[in-house]
Amino acid sequence: MNRIKVINEPSELVPMLRAVDTRVKREVLKEVTLEWRTAKELEDKYGDEGKEAILFFEKMKLVETKWQSTGGNYPEKAYHTYYNSFHINASWPVYEISDVLSVAMMPDKEFNAMEKKIIQFVGTEGKFSGDVAEKLGITSTMLRSLAKRSIKLDFRGHRIERLKD
Repeated sequence: MNRIKVINEPSELVPMLRAVDTRVKREVLKEVTLEWRTAKELEDKYGDEGKEAILFFEKMKLVETKWQSTGGNYPEKAYHTYYNSFHINASWPVYEISDVLSVAMMPDKEFNAMEKKIIQFVGTEGKFSGDVAEKLGITSTMLRSLAKRSIKLDFRGHRIERLKD
């Protein structure tokens, strides 16, 4: 089946750019493109960074999952890429795309500080995204991009919430 990811919103570019921003992420993406891999297999081969990469891909819905028997007592979740190709509809205002690209290229230290602020502000219940953006003094596009980059945050309608482990 040929599945195409259509990108219509600027913040959707963040996961695409972040999916290949390190050598390990690129290698993990190649592996799960070729065949089904478990998180354990990826962690054994690439360490914690490999496990984090597959969790990031899962949150971004770039991979599909299935349970497979590995010979142990319990089945393990295996991963494979969901899309065969991407279609980008790129016609966005400069101020929006500049927010998106700045988040995608933001150094990890700066991103982690912003992510921590958002997590503290939204608490365990989540908050309306407009309130969060206003409190932090950033645009809604930047907030959405930060959430897309994070494996700890997600949008639910107009609310930003912590992801449950």
